[in-house]
This record gives sequence, structure tokens and C-alpha cells, in this order.
Amino acid sequence: MSVPATPGRRAQHELAGAGERLRRLLAVLAYLARVGEASIAELAERFGLDERVLVGELELAACCGLPPYTPDQLLELVVDDERVVAHGLDVLRRPPRLTPDEGFAVAAAARALLAVPGSDPAGPLASALAKLEAALGEDRLDVELDSPEHLGALRDAVEERALVEVDYLGSRPGGETTRVVEPHRVVALEGRFYCDAYCHLAGGWRRFQLDRVEALRRAGGTFERRPVPPELEGPHAFTGGDSATLALVALPEGRRVLLDRVAAGPVERSDDGRVVVPVRVGDEHFLGRLLLRLGPDAEVLHPPSLAGARASVAAAALRRYGARPVTPDR
Repeated sequence: MSVPATPGRRAQHELAGAGERLRRLLAVLAYLARVGEASIAELAERFGLDERVLVGELELAACCGLPPYTPDQLLELVVDDERVVAHGLDVLRRPPRLTPDEGFAVAAAARALLAVPGSDPAGPLASALAKLEAALGEDRLDVELDSPEHLGALRDAVEERALVEVDYLGSRPGGETTRVVEPHRVVALEGRFYCDAYCHLAGGWRRFQLDRVEALRRAGGTFERRPVPPELEGPHAFTGGDSATLALVALPEGRRVLLDRVAAGPVERSDDGRVVVPVRVGDEHFLGRLLLRLGPDAEVLHPPSLAGARASVAAAALRRYGARPVTPDR
């Protein structure tokens, strides 16, 4: 079939991550489950996709289904020159029914979210959890989250706009510092607690991991609220900071997922088939440790000054362990 391409939309789709593509495809399938059939042009316009890309995604979805993936277990999507007809998508049209084990897992996740300080105990999540627990039976699920030692004191300082002095452990050995900060908020992201604060030592915004706060003291005085910068508003805990260097890291497509949570912008493709991921780097030591985890196929394309970050971190590790005897595996 011949489908006209829209370069802007197609390029945007190619830069989208696998997770985003899957969410968009599920949205398309859910819509088809409701309407039964639709034109390719309508679907492309509704979901912001290039028509050629949309057809490719639907053809891929038609190869998906349930084990053992025989023809009677695959999604039935008929794609012709102009329209898409969907059969057998009723499961996407009806509310899902959970098994007891699945219901328990959802309840555990919801209870953990509500245990985070600052959650609304009377909000929609709490209401949904109450209904789920009623359906599961009499047993009530209790979830306790480990709270860092200084969590309560920092939350009080946020409320009172109080300056605090913290002894903070950096990410590298010997990186301990004492700082005066303006704590603006405490957030829970990716299983840890963080404090977003304006740091007087750094002269800018920083996100501090509360597990690394060794000591906390009131510094005397208060501060005026500042607008939180956009780089601290993302869904991930990692942020390179407002003074970070933007590094371009090239690596194989299959290892791209390891950089998704620290990517600072859209991913591009290099001439040799690898993907190029922009990462905001606060210091060379962080980048070196990241490159060691990514493996030897990852390299820094820009700036040249950070190209040796992996070697520097590896050399420092060898110096620390060089004096220790090595026992061969038997």
C-alpha cells in the first residue's frame, strides 16, 4: 500500500522511547476496541502519528497475542489501503478483573504510595484502595516505609522556611561537605526521599538524597520562596543541576534503556547505527561510573574533555584495591 509520509511526525516518533510507543499503541487499540473500525487518516490525526508509522505499528500489533501465539490467539487487525478493522479486542473495552493475587499486589502498591508523607489520606487513591480492600476481604494491608533520619526535621524546615546546615556525603569517596541550604520541598521518587533546595555553597539548586545527610542543624534565619526550576520537575529522581555540562553519550540501541532515566532530551541516531543520548553531568566522577556500567561500547562524543571519564574512575578504583591480594576463582 502507498501511504504518504509526514516527515515531522515520523521523525518525532523515531525519537520516542519504547515505553512511549507502547502507551500510544495501547491507546490506539483501546480506541479501535470501542469503535470497531476507523480510517488510517483519522487515527493518524487523533494520535499525532505519521500514517506510514501508524500502519507499521498496527502490523506489528497484529503479530502479538497470547501464548502459544497461534493464529487464533493473535490480535485480529485488518489493515487495507485506507481503513483499519479490529476484531477480538473486547478485553480492552471491559474493565479488567483482577485475581486475588493481582488485587493484593495493586493494594500493596497503593498502600505504599499513601504511606509517603504528603499523600492525601482522603483523596481518590485512598477511596479506590478502600473499595479494593473491601473486595479482597476482611484482612487489611499495612505498609511501612523506612524514613530517613532527618526526614521530619527537613519537612519542618520546609514549612517554616528555615535555613539549615547539613553535613552531606557526596557520591565519591572523600566528597563530604557542609552546606547551608534553603529547603523548598521534600519529594519521594524512585523509592527514595530527596530534598530540593537552593544551596549557598554551590550557588544554585541541588537535589539532595536524604540517605546521604549525615547531620542537620538549624542555621538561623529564614528564606524567601524561590520558583523551583524546570529541571527539578521531571518524573525521575536524577537531575544534572543548573550548572551541569551537557554530554552526548553514544551506545548500542539495546543498552539505551540504561540511560532513559538520566536522558536530558530527545535521542538521536549516529551514522554507525548507535543511539546518542544527551546527559547532564554534574561532575566527571559521576559520568565515569555511568560509563563503566554501560560497558565498553559506550563513549562520550562531546565534550572532548569528558572522553576520559571512564578511564579516570577505573584507574582510581584500581589504586584503591591494588594493594589487596586477589584470590583466583576455583
